[in-house]
Amino acid sequence: MSEDVADATRTSGVGGHRRRKSFDFARLWARTCGSLATVVRWACSLAATLLTAHVVLTVGGANPENALTRFVAEWARVVSFGFRDLFLKPEQPKLEVLLNYGIAALCWLLVSALVVRLLRALGALGASR
Repeated sequence: MSEDVADATRTSGVGGHRRRKSFDFARLWARTCGSLATVVRWACSLAATLLTAHVVLTVGGANPENALTRFVAEWARVVSFGFRDLFLKPEQPKLEVLLNYGIAALCWLLVSALVVRLLRALGALGASR
C-alpha cells in the first residue's frame, strides 16, 4: 500500500497531473535520416543486383526466351538509365552488356554510398543540436 502511494507521488507533477515528456525533435530527425539511409541502401543495392544478374545471365549464355531472363533484362533496362548505350560494340554483344550494365551497377553502388553517408551525417548533425 505504501509503495503505491510512493509511486503515485513520483509520477505526479504539479497539482496531481502527470508531467509530459518533451518531444525530442533531434532524435526524430536522426531516426528519420537513418531510416531513409536504410531505404536508399536497399533500393540501390536491388538495382545493382538486377544489373549484375543481367550481366551474369547474358555473359553466361542464358536462354533469352526464358521468363526469368526476360524479367531481369526488362528491369535491368529500366534501372540502367543512360548507361545502356554507353559503349557500342556490335561485334561483341556480351562485352557491350558487361561494360554498359556493369558500369551502371557500379554507379548505383557509388550513389548509394554517397547518399547514405550524406543522410547519416545529416542525422548526426541534427542529433548533436
